[in-house]
Amino acid sequence: MSKLIDRFGRTHDYLRISVTDQCNLRCVYCMPEEGLEFLPNDKMMTAEEIVKIVRVGAKLGIRKIRITGGEPLVRGDIVDIVSGIAAVEGIEDIAMTTNGILLAKKAAALRQAGLTRVNISLDTLDASKFRMIARRGELAKVQEGIEAAAEAGFSPIKLNCVLLKGMNDAEIESFLRLSYEKPLHVRFIEYMPIGHDDEGWRSMYLPLDRVRETAAGLPWAAEPIPDVKGNGPSEDWRFVGGKGSFGLIHPISDQFCAKCNRLRLTADGQLKPCLYWVDELNLRPWVDDEEALARIFFRALDIKPENHEMAARLAQEAQSHEPTARRMSQIGG
Repeated sequence: MSKLIDRFGRTHDYLRISVTDQCNLRCVYCMPEEGLEFLPNDKMMTAEEIVKIVRVGAKLGIRKIRITGGEPLVRGDIVDIVSGIAAVEGIEDIAMTTNGILLAKKAAALRQAGLTRVNISLDTLDASKFRMIARRGELAKVQEGIEAAAEAGFSPIKLNCVLLKGMNDAEIESFLRLSYEKPLHVRFIEYMPIGHDDEGWRSMYLPLDRVRETAAGLPWAAEPIPDVKGNGPSEDWRFVGGKGSFGLIHPISDQFCAKCNRLRLTADGQLKPCLYWVDELNLRPWVDDEEALARIFFRALDIKPENHEMAARLAQEAQSHEPTARRMSQIGG
């Protein structure tokens, strides 16, 4: 089969898979606290269906998989999903993004099943702020998950911190110090306008220049590094003499579309060429037809945009007072 190269010359070797739209938290930047209707179980892909799609993707050149949600660890068969993907010929790397609440109980089994790396969402180091941002859960559970991931042998362990003006921006220095003192890779992520109106987004949006300014005021010299495994769109740095690193991911102020190498699969089997675009193609009716699945993969590349143009669209919508309202829960972080 041909490789997955789109009309702009970008080779795609990375598939992000949302295994559920459900989550055990209700983070303020992701979803409302109440009133959500989630997919019934029969509408979500089964473990077998996921593996069949991955098998076709691997034949087309997919080498890296990221498992997301919602929160992927709420699925009871998540270890089976990981082991099934790990058995697919050609898959070289399987990562997971999780909020860490359930990770302590499952880290060892996931590692044994073939999971390579974990990214743990952690927006604050303060227990009371955690309850304010996540609305549910306990910071201590996430900390236990981080420790369990280290004990299971995951490396690198990345912490994803969505920077929110007026909520956790005062903790930038604490996160930077954590990256110096611990073998953890802290990644600061710009708040993206998904699932919120323009004003709600703008009130909490903070460019990542604040991180650079804070890092410059610390007593250690920072140097760029190119070699954090699976760094993707992250601009990575470390403090000289430190144990970990820190990274900046800024899809708004410095979009990385020109190097995009990924496709996204939703929990109900829709293939999305771009996370920030409405186009999607249904794979689920064709999971037993490899040729049909391959055709849909190539069709996704045909309709993939060159840029998500998120910032430009937001500016236009702000002028016309049109809301930006797309849910994040199903397509994953």
